[in-house]
Amino acid sequence: MINIVLFEPEIPQNTGNIMRTCAGTYAKLHLIKPLGFSLDEKYIKRSGVNYIDHCEYTVYENWEDFQSKNDGEFYFLTRYGKKPHTECDFHDTQKNIYLIFGKESTGVPKSILSQHLERCFRIPTNANIRSLNLSNCVALVLYEVLRQQDYPNLLRTEPFKGENYLSE
Repeated sequence: MINIVLFEPEIPQNTGNIMRTCAGTYAKLHLIKPLGFSLDEKYIKRSGVNYIDHCEYTVYENWEDFQSKNDGEFYFLTRYGKKPHTECDFHDTQKNIYLIFGKESTGVPKSILSQHLERCFRIPTNANIRSLNLSNCVALVLYEVLRQQDYPNLLRTEPFKGENYLSE
């Protein structure tokens, strides 16, 4: 199973977008408190549209609570990582993969990252910015995992208007 972990997310619109992405990919979402917003806030609903009802998610009190309840391979997205996310091997669909993203302002704390240096990675960018938007990062890395796993259980054709819509 692919798991998206948001460590202390601060911006409700990002989390709403991520909930929609998780709903469309069967990824489970894990939210680690404190959250910078209420989950019933209107911004979450606006970003996630009506898809968040299809998002499986769990909220944890803190990092220790999350760790004690989840077992698998942890991968951390951080601007301090020294290898791109594409160098990680995500092919094994039998493993529980946890993609961990930090809060928008400061990321995952150094005290946590330093314990997992071999599992820290980054999305390559130029020197003009510190990082990309959180919801964009989640989508980018999640779809790399799905690509490596050949998009398990995801549709390859459009389900509503039909696979021949463009040719008709």
